[in-house]
Amino acid sequence: MASAAKKVLVPVANGTEPLEAVVTIDVLRRAGADVTVASVEKHLRVDAAHGVKIVADSLISDCENTHFDLISLPGGMPGATTLKDCKTLESIVRKQAAEGRAYAAICAAPAVALGSWGLLKGFKATCYPSFMEQLSTSASAVESRVQKDGKVVTSRGPGTTMEYAVSLVELLYGKEKADEISGPMVLRSNHGDEYTFAELNPVKWTCGDSPKILVPIANGSEEMEAVIIIDVLRRAKAKVVVASVEDKLEIEASRKVKLVADVLLDEVIKDSFDLIVLPGGLGGAQAFTESEKLVNLLKKQRESNKLYGAICASPALVLEPHGLLKGKKATAFPAMCNKLSDPSEAENRVVVDGNLVTSRGPGTTMEFALVIAEKFFGREKALELAKAMVFCH
Repeated sequence: MASAAKKVLVPVANGTEPLEAVVTIDVLRRAGADVTVASVEKHLRVDAAHGVKIVADSLISDCENTHFDLISLPGGMPGATTLKDCKTLESIVRKQAAEGRAYAAICAAPAVALGSWGLLKGFKATCYPSFMEQLSTSASAVESRVQKDGKVVTSRGPGTTMEYAVSLVELLYGKEKADEISGPMVLRSNHGDEYTFAELNPVKWTCGDSPKILVPIANGSEEMEAVIIIDVLRRAKAKVVVASVEDKLEIEASRKVKLVADVLLDEVIKDSFDLIVLPGGLGGAQAFTESEKLVNLLKKQRESNKLYGAICASPALVLEPHGLLKGKKATAFPAMCNKLSDPSEAENRVVVDGNLVTSRGPGTTMEFALVIAEKFFGREKALELAKAMVFCH
């Protein structure tokens, strides 16, 4: 008999770091966990950091009597403080700890929430570098990227979230399951090292004071990829417009995370963008390739020698069939590289060919977004960003 799905609670608030919330939810759902995204605000919709809008599954008050196998708190400020101040959440997590069940937190949340509640006493824990001093008063503070101590897991920041989420899968389901889901996500093996990419036919990417970037999303888009791209590029101070290709702003992504776009694609169809970048996800890529308006926008972008890019399923399912990879070297999700007309550079995690940038999957999205930041703002700025996110040492 199959064991019942493990139940996981991920609370979110206004100002929660969206990447830390969404990557954790997505990875745990890939492993088969039954994840409840619960808003600690008065409404289901939360305005996470960097202008990312997430619609939760329930309110925290609906979760008081549920038995969870794991509770994971995302960071972000003021989100972590709001989580700490939520009495309902505090009592749920206290009960979790008292009953010897797993709990976890990342970024500011280990120090701000778990530490303040006294739930890290006697445990080794880590957190975002600038909160380490605060953490040291309530835990045995260590500088690991991910720290597991018994049933308590903590981690450092946006750039360690993928490792953190995989370690939560291992905690719930064992190493074999963690390895099984890591493969298709194309995770890095060298966490903390500087990112690299392949570049052919280099051209200078120019823009005004800050690049205007269009990120389309659709039902079935890969939520990790979409949110990492949006989050990282907004941190880099790009003007990112998230546009739904559906007939409403709210979409349901591939792992059932509900995201709200800034605009409908129709509203920006006449605008000019320095870069159009497509997240992957099978359903999302199919919606993109069937959207005549989006495809025409991409064709115009290419004809005007402007920048465009795609990750995961989208290079193979959107760019390739519409002739947008003609004469270009690209990469895509490993299982789809056979659809590329020229896969000779496809083993690279990120490929830049002139004004085109492509990448492979959820686990390469951070590198993909940093490469875009580097092309616009220079490597020094991109590495500064990578270090601030604790992606690179």
